[in-house]
Amino acid sequence: MLNEATLAFAERHADDDVRRLALQPVPDPAVNLTAALQQIEGRQLARRKLPGWAACPGMIFPPRLSMEQCSSEATARYKQEIVKRLFGKAADTALLQGTFADLTGGFGVDFSYLAPLFNRAVYVERLPHLCRIARHNLDCLGLQRAEIINSDATEYLPTLPAADLLFMDPARRDGSGRKTVAIADCEPNLEILQPLLREKGRFTLIKLSPMLDIGLALQRLPGISQVHVVSVAGECKELLLVMPQTPSGSVPSIHCVNLTDKSTALPFVFTLEEEAATSCTYTTALKKYLYEPNASLLKAQAQRITAVRFGLEKLHPNSHLYTSDRLLTDFPGRMFRIEAASGFGKKESRDLLKNLSKANLTVRNFPASAADLRKRLRLTDGGDIYLFATTTADGKHILIRCSKPS
Repeated sequence: MLNEATLAFAERHADDDVRRLALQPVPDPAVNLTAALQQIEGRQLARRKLPGWAACPGMIFPPRLSMEQCSSEATARYKQEIVKRLFGKAADTALLQGTFADLTGGFGVDFSYLAPLFNRAVYVERLPHLCRIARHNLDCLGLQRAEIINSDATEYLPTLPAADLLFMDPARRDGSGRKTVAIADCEPNLEILQPLLREKGRFTLIKLSPMLDIGLALQRLPGISQVHVVSVAGECKELLLVMPQTPSGSVPSIHCVNLTDKSTALPFVFTLEEEAATSCTYTTALKKYLYEPNASLLKAQAQRITAVRFGLEKLHPNSHLYTSDRLLTDFPGRMFRIEAASGFGKKESRDLLKNLSKANLTVRNFPASAADLRKRLRLTDGGDIYLFATTTADGKHILIRCSKPS
């Protein structure tokens, strides 16, 4: 796919700045500089997002857009765990004898983690250059038995025999390259395709934009059994839906998880109906500790049920901060020791901010942005102090000064 001179150039300059390399003359005319820069940039991105792939010799990387859109290894592993749970013990002991088809193959990261679970694995992608890259890379990863199909999902799906698992990650950009969120604006359109997906697949795992409203997604794609809200290191990355062949008659469960390199935390599981039926206590005074839910819980709007499950008091219906006198080390989010708190007035906050020039500022339900507030308080970002600007249940705007618990 790339000549030896180009590959050697990319290897020699693996750690160099691609912007500088692009401006420098290349002594060897056999080097395809554009292709080499793509490989250098792709591997550098992969070191953070796909460390296993970056360490695999001979891997070929696609253009930057495909690298940005592909799953990380952490989220791909989580999808693998979802599928194992769907199929029970059979997925842990041996290859499932049925078929898995990734209908929007892309760079193939998710495919590479799901394919080893099945006896037959089919990768479908409409762009020929991604098919060629996938064939090469899957061979490097030891997945030579994978079937590569260069076709559009809507054209290939009617020809596919019954499958145990289908995977769909529709393109979330329009013809001009702008990002889209709504299901109907993605390609292919799952609202139109869902009857055929149910006809062909025992289960369909769907990856959607983390910006999409969960309630709206469930309206557009009825009969979903599970919703997985996946964040990585505190940032919401994916919204995953499990669509069973027979529409689920029960309320879909919401699974919120924050993945890190060091742990595979158990999801926080609830239903939207549980949240709606739950009432919680709003604090009249701050306790010793402050809790901020991770991004997946915030996205799923698991607000009151989080307070009840962990025995916490909420600061305000819209603040999504909690407090207690006990340190809960298993809380799914950030935990802080409260040092002091004050009103937002200049005189009130003077002692709180005394000798403070640097802080990690977070704004929750407060009439000012973090940038505006940092400028007003004359604070730079960083340090060991964490400052929260928020609103209490009685409507008072306050500042809370915190540190990490020891």
